[in-house]
Amino acid sequence: MINFKRTHHCNILNKSHIGTTVTLSGWIHRRRDHGGLIFVDLRDKWGITQLVFDPKNSLKAHEEAGVLRQEWVISIQGVVISRSEGMANPKLTTGEIEVQVDTLSILSRSKTPPFSICDEFIDVNEELRFTYRYLDMRRGTLISNLSLRHRVLLSTRNFLDQKGFTEIATPILSKSTPEGARDYLVPSRLHTGCFYALPQSPQIFKQILMIAGVDKYFQIAQCFRDEDLRAERQPEFTQIDMEMSFEKSETVFSLVEELIATIFKQTVDLDILTPFPKMTHKQCMDLYGCDKPDIRYEMTFHRIDEIIQQSHFSVLLDEIQRGSMIKAFVVKDGAKISRRTIDDFSSFVQKFKLAGIAWMKKTEEGFSSSIVKFFSSALLEQLEQKLHVQVGDLIIIGAGPENILNQSFDHLRRHIASLLHLIDPSQYRFLWVTDFPLFSLDDQGQIQSEHHPFTAPNEEDLAFLHKDPLKVRAKAYDLVINGHEVASGSERIYDSDLQSQIFTLLRLTPSDIETKFGYFIEALKYGTPPHLGIALGADRLCMLLCQTENIRDVIAFPKTQKATDLMTQAPSEVWVQQLQELHIQVDKPIDIDTLKESS
Repeated sequence: MINFKRTHHCNILNKSHIGTTVTLSGWIHRRRDHGGLIFVDLRDKWGITQLVFDPKNSLKAHEEAGVLRQEWVISIQGVVISRSEGMANPKLTTGEIEVQVDTLSILSRSKTPPFSICDEFIDVNEELRFTYRYLDMRRGTLISNLSLRHRVLLSTRNFLDQKGFTEIATPILSKSTPEGARDYLVPSRLHTGCFYALPQSPQIFKQILMIAGVDKYFQIAQCFRDEDLRAERQPEFTQIDMEMSFEKSETVFSLVEELIATIFKQTVDLDILTPFPKMTHKQCMDLYGCDKPDIRYEMTFHRIDEIIQQSHFSVLLDEIQRGSMIKAFVVKDGAKISRRTIDDFSSFVQKFKLAGIAWMKKTEEGFSSSIVKFFSSALLEQLEQKLHVQVGDLIIIGAGPENILNQSFDHLRRHIASLLHLIDPSQYRFLWVTDFPLFSLDDQGQIQSEHHPFTAPNEEDLAFLHKDPLKVRAKAYDLVINGHEVASGSERIYDSDLQSQIFTLLRLTPSDIETKFGYFIEALKYGTPPHLGIALGADRLCMLLCQTENIRDVIAFPKTQKATDLMTQAPSEVWVQQLQELHIQVDKPIDIDTLKESS
């Protein structure tokens, strides 16, 4: 019987183990045949140990080693010896020793991998990596990321347990309710024509837990949203979900700050300064054009409408007449940026429907630009003071409808920061964004919830609820880290009448309310405590801790941008018998008999 139980991992052995008999098991990372000696780098999750097959020591093991290939799984027994003079490898923790092999057992053979495993820095097509995800993991970085993710969630559980929270699992098969994105639906076999929905979040259930008297709940929750994907989104994702009763927003801020500080310290050994700064939603939109600004670098926006109105710059004066907003921001030391690159900035913002940009440079001689002639010396001085311009700076000016201008400038600001290498990837900057609007307008100009319909309005704005709802602020808050929304939460509505009013404003009829939320409205009528909560995006938090820009780098088996799993080939068609059991008919179902015949 083969003994493959390891005595050590492949990152452990050093000079103190010389003379020790060991058993190692793992994958063949590299194999080198030096004539009389064969060297093999053996790899496991933890590291690499060099093996040496010497015919003088064990002719049988040496002969068997002659057929070994990359990614075969082997187990060896041997003795730890010192490497030859000048042959130490300082890049490995095991670089001063090697194991002289006495016996070799081949446990599993491997086909030639579709890409290099032993060099993880070789760029591999993402589709190929996803198709062979298990091989991509062996390259090292992904397993390291998943180990960090484990420590994040373990740290979270321990922290919240110490704070008196109870972990409770909520249903995965639930009722479809409007929460801002499309649901993933699951047909019911027992109830013809009816569907479950996979949860976009545990929102209603955690509020019902507060009504039930749980007081402090948390869950590492799996959530599902059928929405368009990007680098920081997946159709299935993980939330660190929390809810608590009889507390206010400040409690959430301090609790989450302490949790974040604990996670950063325990996972990447970074000390995080608290409390985090706060900024209202309006301030964010005014200064950064978005509600999740990256504050690791400057370039804040300023309204300059009044200055432009005193100029002779007809292009921008016409924009003001059309109701456009005029904003400017300063790129420090931006005067060195070429005219061609600045022209590219105009092309860049056109992708976001902004007509273009105007610009000026501040030199030792004064302002330089083709538009300077439209400004008096006094106006240029006003512009200089308002924007805090210094010699060597570049001023960028844009005009357009507020939402288009903000979006365009936000993307341009990020683009310039990347272009000029203004971002320190090792730096973390945290920001609470508060006082979100309760409502916004959808593409059809209809009122929709900015967050979700259970968010409490600010009491000071209740007078606007029916006559001007877009003026109502929400008791909502987001945590932003390095330009990414990492957490979102709010104080909840705990009055059933107010909740019904919100539903009505969202154009839900009494029948809609009863059908979709009847059980929740009923629960609110049985003594609901004031409660609030927050959900942290575990995937995005881990993405930032691993210093990657792609959320798929911290998920074991992610989906592509088209929401497909290339390894399992999901989603896929199903057999016609399964559809018949569910009373579902599709255009081209797969017949199991046809499938058998073709195979």
